[in-house]
Amino acid sequence: MIFTVTFNPSLDYVVGLDSFREGAVNRSEWEQIYPGGKGINVSMVLKNLEIRNIALGFVGGFTGKEIQRRVKDFGCYTDFVKLKSGNSRINIKIKAAKESEINGQGPDISKKELGQLFKKLESIETGDMLVLAGSIPTALPEDSYENIMKFLENRSVKIVVDATGELLLRVVKYRPFLIKPNNHELGEMFGVTLNGREDIIIYAKRLQEMGARNVLVSMAGDGAILVDENGNIDEMKPPVGVVINSVGAGDSMVAGFIAGYLKNQNYREAFKMGVATGSASAFSETLATREEVLKLLEKIEESER
Repeated sequence: MIFTVTFNPSLDYVVGLDSFREGAVNRSEWEQIYPGGKGINVSMVLKNLEIRNIALGFVGGFTGKEIQRRVKDFGCYTDFVKLKSGNSRINIKIKAAKESEINGQGPDISKKELGQLFKKLESIETGDMLVLAGSIPTALPEDSYENIMKFLENRSVKIVVDATGELLLRVVKYRPFLIKPNNHELGEMFGVTLNGREDIIIYAKRLQEMGARNVLVSMAGDGAILVDENGNIDEMKPPVGVVINSVGAGDSMVAGFIAGYLKNQNYREAFKMGVATGSASAFSETLATREEVLKLLEKIEESER
């Protein structure tokens, strides 16, 4: 079974405007509301790819109920911890000539409620996969990811971590199965500017030396680089398409990699599936569907012939 964890899920309220005028009344041209959070995005894309999974995390108040309802209606299994007080956050995303975002803080999470999440994690068994995605809210200890990985380290669970900066550097010693920084985040982690492919590979290998098994570095329109645990270095350009919405593309790449890996445990095939799935979400107004992914996967495979 695959489990995803989203510590701070949200309702994302997306507003489209012809133009945004600061300090004035603005009227929307269109609006959308959908559940947000990196782990939830991974769960929803895995569902689209017909991979069963369970979404874990914390939800609170009327917004938390709506997040859970929408994720369930999408067809995902959920087992969220229900918070006794506070509301899950609302993120406002303004789509105008320039895109702007206002992200909420999220509710407080008590030590007892964090313990309830660990109770749910007890059901994870040898051979299962766990995805830890996104930042840790200020209400929780900074070492929450580390504590989860320590809690599971003797169960041979494949753990995927999609996080940034110090948070990611702190967990690599627990040998995560996969980490997915982008090229900018990779440079920031080591306080350097990466100048091209060779630099990316050098620092991806550095993360392997620190403990990560497989390092997938996304590079937006320039594609991605995979440094796998077998010593292989793979680079792939994305298929041609028009980028409509980059939100969720990185999460989709993670979901695609997992789906590809589960098929035959081949890293090259997982990599191709990851690139196709991330691109499919970037080329769409919503998260990638199975049909969209398979079409792009075929394009990638045709270009290799």
